[in-house]
Amino acid sequence: MFARTYGATTFGVDGLIIDVEVDSAAGLPGFNIVGLPDASVKESKERVRTAIRNSGIRLRQENVTINLAPADIRKDGSGLDLPIAVGLLAAYGVLPQAGLKQSLFVAELSLEGECRGVHGILPMAIKARESGITDLFVAKDNANEALLVDGVRVYALANLQQLVQFLNGSEAMEPAQAVAVTQKQVEVPGDDFADVQGQYQAKRALEIAAAGGHNVLMVGVPGAGKTMLARRVSTILPALSKEEALEVTKIYSIAGLLPHNGGLITQRPYRSPHHTASMTAMVGGGSIPRPGEVTLAHHGVLFLDELPEFSKKTLEVLREPIEDQKITVARIHATITYPASFILLTSLNPCPCGFRGDPDHDCSCTPAEIKRYMRRISGPLLDRIDIHIRVQRVKYDELSSKKKAESSAVIRARVENARQIQRQRLKPYGLFCNAQMTHAIIRKECPLVPEAQQLLKQAFLRLTLSARSYDRIIKVARTIADLAGDKEIGASHIAEAIQLRNDLGLVGD
Repeated sequence: MFARTYGATTFGVDGLIIDVEVDSAAGLPGFNIVGLPDASVKESKERVRTAIRNSGIRLRQENVTINLAPADIRKDGSGLDLPIAVGLLAAYGVLPQAGLKQSLFVAELSLEGECRGVHGILPMAIKARESGITDLFVAKDNANEALLVDGVRVYALANLQQLVQFLNGSEAMEPAQAVAVTQKQVEVPGDDFADVQGQYQAKRALEIAAAGGHNVLMVGVPGAGKTMLARRVSTILPALSKEEALEVTKIYSIAGLLPHNGGLITQRPYRSPHHTASMTAMVGGGSIPRPGEVTLAHHGVLFLDELPEFSKKTLEVLREPIEDQKITVARIHATITYPASFILLTSLNPCPCGFRGDPDHDCSCTPAEIKRYMRRISGPLLDRIDIHIRVQRVKYDELSSKKKAESSAVIRARVENARQIQRQRLKPYGLFCNAQMTHAIIRKECPLVPEAQQLLKQAFLRLTLSARSYDRIIKVARTIADLAGDKEIGASHIAEAIQLRNDLGLVGD
């Protein structure tokens, strides 16, 4: 007998509906799964058979073939256990096939028949709604996540036996309701800029970066406060919109980083991978591609501390996501594009010993050592970073001052005002911050007063700027003008943007 049910898996950051076709016929006993299953899916036949038996259901010995369609896409994950079990029971006549067309089943089965949660439920639920599926059956651990999607009835299952009784009509089951849970979700440091004494130039630069979505390179001696400043940038970014929150939650759901039975992520991500992170860990990949750090930082902050300590290959693969706000991972069985729109914060010491340029310490590095150290960061990568700043050591008087610095809330209010101006200006282009503007948009939306144009011309010739540097200076100047509430880009805005770009003397090298 033939039966069809529907399961789901993930493909990139989206859900993918899987047709589970089950055929049971007389012949030599057998159980075959086809349709490019990976190891975890192949092993499901043992979990499914044992779970059915331990649920008190006895099936006759027949030749069973299960096809997972579309057959040209590799299937992974244990979430296909439940639809395979339901399809098998329907093919044997244990369950009625009526109503299965409007239902999606996603859960792992234990050997006792209990339903266990899986990763990626949110994108699967969104895809189910888009496909016209009305009923979604998931494990209890995944219910809250599935309930984030409107328009789909969610049923929270404890075990396979409960589902069989419900589908046979012998037991009633009400759709699940959201359960309030206490959770940290994606932990963002709760530090505040009010705790940062001094560092006025660095704080100003980071405020501009947050307001326009610009990338930042910080150079300073050890202990100057580079990491401390970077950890606080998340606290001055605007709140996530509902659409952005859903995007971030989808990514963290697929990566398996949502808390137990967690709901919507409401805080912007802050990712700080160790410098030993591999190229695959940074941009994603694997035989079955998974999101990397650049995608986990989507709509948030990616902080790379001690930048020269990262491998050159790892750093060079950042070029595409920095420029395009996405990363494409190509593998034999699939080519997947992940979103990667983030603010890149980087920090490094001025030399291997860390004290070059420090008036209070002597540098022990030779010119050759310094040159080798700085060469670990390529010119094209530096050219993609909008703001280059030097973080100076805090003086004793500033450190011991009782005067309270500006809080993150005060700075965030200015950032949100500037972002609102940008959203209105860039709405026709589908963009939301200045850093995303293309050259064509810059020419149209970023007029410079004659004095500003002349100043930029002088800097372009003197510093031998690239076309990319030219655009990025204008973007930063546009953000500075937005923070000031000015409609046109003036000479003072351009001057500050050039200073932020050339504070380390790296431009034109």
